[in-house]
Amino acid sequence: VLADNGVCCIDEFDKMDDSTRAVLHEVMEQQTLSIAKAGIICTLNARTSVLAAANPCDSSWNAKRTIVDNINLPHTLLSRFDLIFLMLDPQDENHDRRLGTHLVSLFWRDGPRKRTRSIDCDILRDYIAYARTFINPTLSDEAGQKLIQTYVQMRKIGRGRGTVTAYPRQLESLVRLAEAHARMRLSNLVEEIDVEEATRLHKEALKQAATDPKTGQIDMEILMTGLSASSRAKSAELAKFIIALLRDSNKSFKMNELYDRCREGYKEGFTQTQYEMVIRDLQEENKIVQTSNRYLRMKDV
Repeated sequence: VLADNGVCCIDEFDKMDDSTRAVLHEVMEQQTLSIAKAGIICTLNARTSVLAAANPCDSSWNAKRTIVDNINLPHTLLSRFDLIFLMLDPQDENHDRRLGTHLVSLFWRDGPRKRTRSIDCDILRDYIAYARTFINPTLSDEAGQKLIQTYVQMRKIGRGRGTVTAYPRQLESLVRLAEAHARMRLSNLVEEIDVEEATRLHKEALKQAATDPKTGQIDMEILMTGLSASSRAKSAELAKFIIALLRDSNKSFKMNELYDRCREGYKEGFTQTQYEMVIRDLQEENKIVQTSNRYLRMKDV
């Protein structure tokens, strides 16, 4: 609320408690914050942009896992960001030398080396303030058609391989990015050049944040549902194997015993978490039941 009409910067985003994250859902979706205290219910404006930084779970990025598995954040919150970029530490000597030179220069006896700035900070601050105050871009007909064409093309890419590569939320993101680019140009009209730049930024972010590490293809459902298409397919196959195992054996198994049987008989590898998720889904679908002594068996028809 304090950052209304401004920018809210959040560090250590992954370490926020669940109650604070629950508040952010409404803020990032509706730009408002509802408060109920002492019998008084009110809605406050929170029209702010959120710039957040988070660290991976194991303090290092695992290229074999999706962004949802790497970062301790719910996919319902990650999907509300327009752009998600990964800042990785590459194993490159030139990069290490440039970074080391910059850090050491901060402690040189003569002070850090002076840099030639292309624009003064005060001018940049006034430029941003003027753009936010007086520039309110609107979509031109050409830009609107370009946005529709881009969205349809993004949907078409995933339709051919059975995955979803764009949702209406991504179209809304493109509109906001195009308007922001037009505001940077001090233009009150969003043109095709703004849509093209918004599309470029959006695609570049998706390459990093929404790429399935197993297939190398963009899968928006990683951000929307937390699972990629390949993971869902593997879970479905594991569920079929568990159903067949319980039906053929015609007996009950303990949770750990059934897990060991699956590890022995199922050809594809899977994790303990995936196994527990499949068991929970089968229970919710009333295909298997858990008895009072914690045995799993087929549900009686």
